[in-house]
Amino acid sequence: RPGGAETSLGGAGTTPRHEKDAPQIVSGLYQGFTSGSPICILFANADTKSEDYDEFRAMPRPGHADFTAGLKYGGFSDMRGSGHFSGRLTVGLVAAGVVAKKLLGKVFFNTSIVAAVGQRNVAPAVAAATRDGDSVGAVAETRVSALPAGLGEPFFDSCESTIAHILFSIPGIRGVEFGDGFAAAAMRGSEHNDPFIDKDGSTSKNGAGGINGGISNGNELVVRVAFKPTSSISKPQETYDFSQQRMTTLCIHGRHDACIALRGAVVVENATAIALAELFLAAQAGTPALARPTGAYHDA
Repeated sequence: RPGGAETSLGGAGTTPRHEKDAPQIVSGLYQGFTSGSPICILFANADTKSEDYDEFRAMPRPGHADFTAGLKYGGFSDMRGSGHFSGRLTVGLVAAGVVAKKLLGKVFFNTSIVAAVGQRNVAPAVAAATRDGDSVGAVAETRVSALPAGLGEPFFDSCESTIAHILFSIPGIRGVEFGDGFAAAAMRGSEHNDPFIDKDGSTSKNGAGGINGGISNGNELVVRVAFKPTSSISKPQETYDFSQQRMTTLCIHGRHDACIALRGAVVVENATAIALAELFLAAQAGTPALARPTGAYHDA
């Protein structure tokens, strides 16, 4: 939710909107248990100012989906709150992630913002952008421990493929990496490889981020995502006015985040949980590997 103490900076750098985000469970639960029918959870948008978005139909925001949405939907795209392209839609991923974590059992998630505009000290970077009427990009990292080995269905439904697929569905994501990620391209094999240290498959380092060959290896899963800077900024920008057919200056009014990663980090965590739950259920249905005792690799 915007402005909530749940964000890493206690609300600083996020929109001043106030939403309770109280879930209304419509179906799928009965007397505290799932009923077998689809679970439907609704979240109301109460603090809205739809008129703030009216001008974007003629002057689409640089970097936002206003222009492409107008093309794809023939001018009938819903501009209110950015419509289908609003980050608020990700509240559904967070709710579904809560259910997914229950399916996974004793698996532990730890998520944080590890950098903003390349700086590890996030707060000053966000504060400076806010003062300038600008925005900053950031990197969010999710670590998953106690994850069983054997998750992943290579080739198209590998662990990385499944997780990256849903992560790239989150608005504003520009990149996804696992373990050493892009830094591995600058390493030698002796530096990137993860030596095994015991019969359980534990490794002395984790350059692979807990995945080998698209299959979880039992070590900590490490995934990072790069969030772009928020498109909606109050700093004046030169852009095209499609109604007047000329260049103009766009000054965006309204309430917007200086760093969408502050609220997006929890979305990354829960989207990852959804992907892992999908792989966990697939493994339960088709592979006995998860039921094997420790050391079964050698027994086999």
